Amino acid sequence: MDFIRVRASSDGTETISYWTGDVYGWQDDDGPHHLFGFEGLNVARAVESDAGRQLLTREAALYLDPASRQVLDTWDNPFTGRTVEVQHVFNDPVNQRLGAYPVPTTRLGDQVVYNLDIRLAYPSPLKVADFPDNSASDTYRAMELFQFFASAKDLDSGVPDVPCVFSWCRVSPWLPWMAMGRRGGALVYHCRGAKVAEVPQRLRERVGERFLHAPEEWSAPNVTSWTAFAARSGRRGG
Repeated sequence: MDFIRVRASSDGTETISYWTGDVYGWQDDDGPHHLFGFEGLNVARAVESDAGRQLLTREAALYLDPASRQVLDTWDNPFTGRTVEVQHVFNDPVNQRLGAYPVPTTRLGDQVVYNLDIRLAYPSPLKVADFPDNSASDTYRAMELFQFFASAKDLDSGVPDVPCVFSWCRVSPWLPWMAMGRRGGALVYHCRGAKVAEVPQRLRERVGERFLHAPEEWSAPNVTSWTAFAARSGRRGG
């Protein structure tokens, strides 16, 4: 499966993907506003199993001041006037099963583009009754839109680890730690990145050694910002 070689490496070697970008938000009658800068990494390992190809990953990302690009520890929410603690992304694991469905491709000159348009709708880990300040709905709805760009020449070479650059757009509800309650509106993440040999020193120092290496074996369930918030709060919500 060529996409595995683009997303990770077909020989089981771990690969690091780094991204940087920005987060925008608006209320139903206000915005959009440039709320955060954003940078992060995902470390992946593709392995074979009895259930098929598995992608074992963990990821971490930091919310930044949109102007200075410095890491935020607290944030003055312009919508509510409250200062809140920023909860950065430390998702471990973020595992996937690959190969059940073909990944759509587009040929653009000497580039091959793989796109994943992931539409999500499932019961929220943060029920409104349990988390009235942190959840707007009992259903989590979002979209994760990826495009991975690789050279046709690299794909044809047969190398297990094909270099790639990628774009990522995410449309999601307000983050739980923003304490937006049931206000209408949404967030849009707009990022770009690439497979890299190393990530910026600031990111390495903030995420720690664990998040610079991929998991060795499958585990579940996956961690998200919503499940991490519930766990940190000491409640599972529903």
